[in-house]
Amino acid sequence: MAEKSSTATTRSVVRIDMIHGGMIRKILMFSLPLIASGILQQSFNAIDVAVVGRFSSSRALAAVGSNGVIISILINLFIGISIGANVVIANYIGRNNHNGIRKSVATVGAVALISGIFLMLIGLCITRPILEWMDTPSDVIDLAALYLRIIFLGMPFMMIYNFGAAIMRSMGDTKRPFYALIVGGTVNTLLNLLLVIRFGMSVEGVAIATVVANMINAAFIIYWLRREPAPYRLELRRISISRNELGKMLRIGVPAGVQGMVFSLANLFIQSAINGYGSDAIAGSAAALNYEVYCYFIISAFVQAAVAFISQNYGAGNYDRCRRAFRCCMIFSLVSCALANILIVWQHSFFLGLFSTDPQVMHYGMIRLHCVLMFQFIASSYEISGGALRGLGYSMTPTILTVFGTCVLRLIWVYTINAHYHKFDILMWIYPISWAITGLMVGTAYYVVSRKVFRHCTHSI
Repeated sequence: MAEKSSTATTRSVVRIDMIHGGMIRKILMFSLPLIASGILQQSFNAIDVAVVGRFSSSRALAAVGSNGVIISILINLFIGISIGANVVIANYIGRNNHNGIRKSVATVGAVALISGIFLMLIGLCITRPILEWMDTPSDVIDLAALYLRIIFLGMPFMMIYNFGAAIMRSMGDTKRPFYALIVGGTVNTLLNLLLVIRFGMSVEGVAIATVVANMINAAFIIYWLRREPAPYRLELRRISISRNELGKMLRIGVPAGVQGMVFSLANLFIQSAINGYGSDAIAGSAAALNYEVYCYFIISAFVQAAVAFISQNYGAGNYDRCRRAFRCCMIFSLVSCALANILIVWQHSFFLGLFSTDPQVMHYGMIRLHCVLMFQFIASSYEISGGALRGLGYSMTPTILTVFGTCVLRLIWVYTINAHYHKFDILMWIYPISWAITGLMVGTAYYVVSRKVFRHCTHSI
């Protein structure tokens, strides 16, 4: 009787049933809170950039805005593992395997804590050497190092939020992580304004505000997971690593994480090339980059929907729903991202003006918007296809193809085409070119692999 009550409670908390009923509405219900969550999470950095750009100095703007790629390199491996956790738990839900869910949740709790502490320590140690290696201008490097060191102190809280949110996504709950970000984002904004304007701080003020916001997000996630019914409940005294569940998460998550790390590493080389154009180019590029990240969260939300819906339905044996989930997520991602890209480029003066009114900063920002953001929707082609492959348990294939298409090609471009012409717009054009090539490769891989997997599974039945 207690088990039935627990199951009923679980179903009331899991708002989206991914394996039954209509799919279009459910994918939108799943994805829209994720888009909003991504926008709020990015707003932590965007508000940092805007506040220091308008109320401090262009050097502070460059110091804060150019550091996203460094943070990404270090955290992407663990973000990838959280994707693996999402797939494993969602697959267990599709198979109604409560013991597997329970062990996976306990394992995710341990991994979140360990990864957060690891990132904090390594980040504090390598911040300055990375900035020096990137040829960060002398008038920016001290401020950039200060900002990064404070941000890395908050890494344990960021990892707790990201891994906890992955557990909730696997259950179909994307709303509560969004609610946490609303509170954290509000606190972040208020603290930014208070510390920078009222107390005259610079990059240290916005970094402190971001860490406090991450602490609030983590607290909400822990509170909710502690009150979930079995088998989803996070029991702190039972947090431990199950080798079997961790192995499954790593097989899917590590390739995804390595892909993210190599992707960020390639962008690090591009950022180093951007640094060669001076602090105005750094600041302008940083301002435009915020909108690329905002629009990417549209793509990312539908990628996560593809992963969750496909992995649950694959576990339940609903192969036709897997195909439908892929098609829906691809169409939604392409159309919605394209509309957002067009809107921002159309109103470029307004959007860039939120970060800086300096004419030179605006000039470089406009170049990046027109060369990169305008074509960002193309990235949906490889991101959705890669997410679908991971939902089926194939993580290495999209990793290899994406590393070549978006990383190797970009490095070749930086050291050949860009080195020859040395023009900012020439440097930027590698983004849409690499997206198109990668999309063709990963999309073809999904078509081949999915046909093989579904045909094999149908024959086995």
